[in-house]
Amino acid sequence: MFKLSIVSPERTLYEDNVESLIVPGGDGYLGVLSHHAPLISTLKVGEITFRDTDKKEVIMATSGGFIEVSDNVASILVDTAEFLDEIDLSRAENELHRAEELLNVTVTAADHDRAVHSREKARNRINLVKKYK
Repeated sequence: MFKLSIVSPERTLYEDNVESLIVPGGDGYLGVLSHHAPLISTLKVGEITFRDTDKKEVIMATSGGFIEVSDNVASILVDTAEFLDEIDLSRAENELHRAEELLNVTVTAADHDRAVHSREKARNRINLVKKYK
């Protein structure tokens, strides 16, 4: 068992002991168990999965961030994250549609990058809902 803390700019999403953790690291998915070696990594858009002390699997969608593992504590700082049951499928589909519309018009490089990221986030949320619900 180790302590997991997941924090966004708006709130603490989770803070308790867990048995295992899988996160979308910058270079691929990373697994964390008790007494993991120290680690710092970026996180990309993807799925955070952890097993709590009751052996319940918890799924979250994240838009990216950072993870630090040290002294049997995993700290995740996310831009945004949602528990699977919080994802609004119709809202995600609308966001995907808006992002794709933006990508079909001439926009600045910064607007293009934001639209690509929005599209990735929306697709991730839609895929997780379809995969698990």
